[in-house]
Amino acid sequence: MRVVKRILLFLLVLLVLLQLIRPAKNKSNAAAPDDISQVKAVPADVQAILQKACYDCHSNNTHYPWYVNIQPVGLYLAHHIEEGKDELNFNAFGAYSAKRQRSKLKGIAEQIKEGEMPLRSYTLLHKEARLTAAEQTAVIKWVENTLNENSKN
Repeated sequence: MRVVKRILLFLLVLLVLLQLIRPAKNKSNAAAPDDISQVKAVPADVQAILQKACYDCHSNNTHYPWYVNIQPVGLYLAHHIEEGKDELNFNAFGAYSAKRQRSKLKGIAEQIKEGEMPLRSYTLLHKEARLTAAEQTAVIKWVENTLNENSKN
């Protein structure tokens, strides 16, 4: 019984100490001249879809829920956002090479078609980020049109 109490006390102290760790937030006040909407013709409806379902993890501005202040949740989210931005950052899209831009656009369509994005773990808590069939079709069609336009140029 003593061992169990010591382990529980240790875990409690560890949890309290974890609350002192505050990862940097993904917030930028700077304009994003390389944002995808500045370098590609993105219809307003598609841009709205991308912002509600993708930008929290794939841009320089995340809208944080209240539970981000509870550790280790905040640490997990910070790591997840960092990975998302490393994979695709809509705010830096214009800085990508033409080849990488095409690859990322293809990846967007593929991931939506396969139901991999937005992540289920994200849409579980962010119901507004769930894409309807019409929204999926709109984004995929936009990607395909954009890729076709670029191949003509």
